[in-house]
Amino acid sequence: MAIIIALIPALAWGSIGLVSAKLGGNAYQQTLGMTLGALVFGIGTFIFMHPVLDTKVWALGILSGLFWSLGQSQQFQTMKYIGVSMTVPMSTGMQLVANTLAGALLFHEWQSGQDITLGLIALLLLVFGAVLTSRKENTGDAAAQTSFAKGLRTLLISTAGYAGYTIVVNAGHLDATAVVLPQAVGMVVGATLFSIGHDAFNRETGKNVLTGLLWGTGNVFMLMAMSQVGLAIAFSMSQMGIVISTFGSIFLLGERKTHKEMTWVTWGSLLIIAGGVVLGIMK
Repeated sequence: MAIIIALIPALAWGSIGLVSAKLGGNAYQQTLGMTLGALVFGIGTFIFMHPVLDTKVWALGILSGLFWSLGQSQQFQTMKYIGVSMTVPMSTGMQLVANTLAGALLFHEWQSGQDITLGLIALLLLVFGAVLTSRKENTGDAAAQTSFAKGLRTLLISTAGYAGYTIVVNAGHLDATAVVLPQAVGMVVGATLFSIGHDAFNRETGKNVLTGLLWGTGNVFMLMAMSQVGLAIAFSMSQMGIVISTFGSIFLLGERKTHKEMTWVTWGSLLIIAGGVVLGIMK
């Protein structure tokens, strides 16, 4: 049963890109709808868990949520440029690299020779995995090359937002249960600000509340899995979601790949998963 619980975050988070693509809407509508769903979960967590919310938790939690809204909105935008099958594995790899470097350089988490060795191995796996998933066969399509360049720039901004989201929580040593509601408030505020002028308040926004419920479900079960099987296993298994999003977008959303690109995406995804597992072992 514990392993099933640990797999739920991968299933929930790995499905977000697929569900949002089916529900439609622009990146801002998808982000705002998702944050509203997350807010519902945040309120539910507060009602049932009764965490202590002091000024520090509110301030850092809202700041973390603002960073998250930047990361998520730009990730959705990247999906518009280069598709879910390329965005998710690249984003996963870049986030893991950013958080690993932050842990090593800012929080001094690499304390031993083994930590340094495993950390460098993980970084290499993640970098090579991200490079493979982003590799495209040269077909001479100028429009596709332009879209990829735009997508890469947008994804770098997304990664910075996601990195800020986790760094703020780690730096503040915030309780995972307590920070859920303040984070959700910051997420909604940030998504609302980013959506100004982008027709965000419409039917598509309402439909994308479902993606927020998926995100909240993954978040809750991640906390449950951490308490039952430990952070290492829970963290590693959550990375398996890229398999769902990457190959689901190819086979369910009809994103086209050449034979070579399919091979590169497969190996790249496996390397990113391996990197996530190594980081889980370190933790």
